[in-house]
Amino acid sequence: MSEVRLAAEQRTEFGKGAARRTRRAGKIPAVLYGHGSDPQHLALPALEFARVVREHGQNAVLTLALDGASELALTKTVTTHPIKNYIEHVDLLLVKRGEKVTVEVPLSISGEPASGTLLTQDLSTIQIEADALNIPDQIELSIAGIGAGTQIHASDLTLPAGAVLITDADALVVAINEAPSAAQLEGDEAAPAEATEES
Repeated sequence: MSEVRLAAEQRTEFGKGAARRTRRAGKIPAVLYGHGSDPQHLALPALEFARVVREHGQNAVLTLALDGASELALTKTVTTHPIKNYIEHVDLLLVKRGEKVTVEVPLSISGEPASGTLLTQDLSTIQIEADALNIPDQIELSIAGIGAGTQIHASDLTLPAGAVLITDADALVVAINEAPSAAQLEGDEAAPAEATEES
């Protein structure tokens, strides 16, 4: 996880109208909080921040150039407009070098299980505690050639050095079951029809 420098500005206007004006100016309203300090209302450059999220994921660590000083901040929440898909607001958490933070990290599943099996995925992210400057972009899990009857739990995942699992160790990540045969699938489809005829 590489640090990314962004120029941030203090915001002095608040409310919906002010947020709209900030976005019209090509900036994103943001709040920086943490370490017992008062929340700071900021404006971030919209295009640069969108690129950071695209390239580094939701857990990007930013070096904010702010009033001649620089602050390290972890992206905590990115609120996106449900229809127009632009970033409406960002919550940032103040972090220090060497500090541990708890984050949600996406799972990346690769490979194909053994033939004749069906994969069920229960979790798409897991929660870990990691060094703020060493947050993995994703946790890799290979299911190549795994046979039916296999269950992989959170505790079975390989985490990067220094990371600690926060998600319940017994939480089911994926299950590999025997795929139903064509006859079984036809039987399942026929059953509701028979029930309808009886009623």
